[in-house]
Amino acid sequence: MQTDTITEKDRKLAKQCLECPVCKRARFKQKGLIFWFVKKLESSICPACKAYEKVYRRKAHEPLPKTDEKPSSE
Repeated sequence: MQTDTITEKDRKLAKQCLECPVCKRARFKQKGLIFWFVKKLESSICPACKAYEKVYRRKAHEPLPKTDEKPSSE
């Protein structure tokens, strides 16, 4: 399987998607018209969404992973 190399341009476009108010709202809300719009059109129209998927290995509408979870104390 061939892996795509991630360029600096891909990283810049992915950062744009991360900061985009439309994509940000879709990732946070996970419902509504904006979510549907991003989910249906992200990979076919927006180069920033395509780069986000390439860099972060997840779709632009998928929620961000939670990093503020406390480790379990055993």
